[in-house]
Amino acid sequence: MTNEIFILPPLPPQAEIETIAILKQLSQSHRYLAELKGTSKTIPNESILINTLTLQEAKDSSEIENIITTHDDLYKENILIDTKKPASKEVYNYAQGLKLGFEIVRKERLLLNKHILTVQKELLANNAGFRTQAGTKLVNSQGQTVYTPPQNATEVLDLMSNLEKFINDNDFSNLDPLIKMVIIHYQFESIHPFYDGNGRTGRIINILYLVLQGLLDIPILYLSRYITQNKAEYYQVLQDVRTKEDWEQLVLYFLKGIEITAKETIDLITNISNLMQQYKTDIQEKLPKIYSQDLINILFKNPYTKIEFVEKELRINKRTAQNYLDIVAKNGFLEKTKIGKSNYYMNNALIKVLMNE
Repeated sequence: MTNEIFILPPLPPQAEIETIAILKQLSQSHRYLAELKGTSKTIPNESILINTLTLQEAKDSSEIENIITTHDDLYKENILIDTKKPASKEVYNYAQGLKLGFEIVRKERLLLNKHILTVQKELLANNAGFRTQAGTKLVNSQGQTVYTPPQNATEVLDLMSNLEKFINDNDFSNLDPLIKMVIIHYQFESIHPFYDGNGRTGRIINILYLVLQGLLDIPILYLSRYITQNKAEYYQVLQDVRTKEDWEQLVLYFLKGIEITAKETIDLITNISNLMQQYKTDIQEKLPKIYSQDLINILFKNPYTKIEFVEKELRINKRTAQNYLDIVAKNGFLEKTKIGKSNYYMNNALIKVLMNE
């Protein structure tokens, strides 16, 4: 089958997908995904993981598209410090799009095309919508066309409507949800419905689907680092479905990625939890007059904290909030830094955990 004659069929796939190798890997992937779901409950405030891990995913996912930023610039953008760097802003927009998608899925218990459009709009800060013009092609690093997605606007809409049904109607296919996540990703990337942002939107859909299916409570399993580390294989297994109908290698690639990433995220959350417990014990002992669990949560919601966060969440005045943070910094729990006319407070221990140092 060549690219010129390939016509993307609607879902579900007609091939037999649940092979022995896939079923064997599936049990491992589900095991660690369930363990991750349980581990996430050890963090007392879900926004701590949502805020910090979404930033990591945004950075890793954007790197696949060669949109590169530093952790420091991203942490600054996240608390609305303008770094004047377009890449940092783009990555920040990704994190916002992911969080917006999660709120939609949690509220609606659906992931419809209108929701996907909303996420992509947040991601790219434009309202271009689905492609209506022909001419889109996927090329390799040598500039050669490796795949031509559907060109006709009606075909794009029909395929997206079919995909929407596959995502939301559990009776449409009795395949395992993790296998369905892989198929959804393949189909979305093959439809390539947007002029830009297809890869990033597709990776957001992955995690939203896991939440939709109840496999996770919050969006904390991010495959982008795994894809970045195995980028050539990622593009190859996608293409091999188109040219050879080789579903097995594509599904195995993602299922293995889920297992590896779940293990890494379990370790990361455990390290965050241990660090929070250490901060809780030490601050309670050294600074009992200002200690509260709410204060600990604030110090871990963002790698950079600012006075307004403490003022708002603890419902205290600005001067008291600044005194709290200054005392915490003076005792070595945060590093105070001045950017422009404002003071910010860095949780360097948390940053090291997030960067796996």
